[in-house]
Amino acid sequence: MRVGEDADHEPITIRRIGTEDIRQALAQGFDDFSRQPSHLVFLGLIYPIVGLLIGRAAMDAEWVMLLFPIMAGFALIGPFAAIGIYEISRRREQGLDTAWSHAFDVLRSPARWSILLVGAILMVLFVAWLASAMAIYRWAFGDFVPAGQTDFMYRVLTTGEGWALILVGNAAGFLFALVALTTSVISFPLLLDRHVNAFSAMGASIRAVAANPGPMALWGLIVAALLVIGSIPLFVGLAVVVPVLGHATWHLYRKVVVR
Repeated sequence: MRVGEDADHEPITIRRIGTEDIRQALAQGFDDFSRQPSHLVFLGLIYPIVGLLIGRAAMDAEWVMLLFPIMAGFALIGPFAAIGIYEISRRREQGLDTAWSHAFDVLRSPARWSILLVGAILMVLFVAWLASAMAIYRWAFGDFVPAGQTDFMYRVLTTGEGWALILVGNAAGFLFALVALTTSVISFPLLLDRHVNAFSAMGASIRAVAANPGPMALWGLIVAALLVIGSIPLFVGLAVVVPVLGHATWHLYRKVVVR
């Protein structure tokens, strides 16, 4: 199935995959992680540190109600944040040096402007999600400002308004996550690997999801579950989860797009 063309008019061909391909991609991602500990420590620790800072800021401000949407929003911008990890997997695949410093080679990539454009689109999506989350909160609770995180959680879990917030908020979050997954699941690896523009990459990603709805839904569930697990112990688990998922995404791309 042809899903677009690159700058040289070479067709991009999408193959159908199954659940075994998802398992293999995760296993290969973990293998990349285990074999490259030096750069993974450097890259992985960025995410829990940033998460702690954002979480602390949210709890100290009156916008404690945005703490969960900010945490959940990591999944929206994660594909862009992991761009350097894709590069390490690409280099390892080609037998090149995989020192962590090469994660920043993407800054000199011919595709850097397309990468930034797709990243900017994901950032806009992230901001739109936060705005939607705040609007849903105002719809459910009006102008009520919780005294702190404990007060906020009590009202969310013990009131009708709180359960309405949970249901509507999760439904909206699912839609945002679906858009992010569909447009970016293979976009960044494709941009690193081949001479395509941002819109061709996103188009190929959309068609890849359309061709593999079941496996891609499973992939999205696995990503969401691992991010939640990694976030529970004060985000520290993300130091392992994010690199593994980043490497696995590269291998998923290899399974979906025919060379």
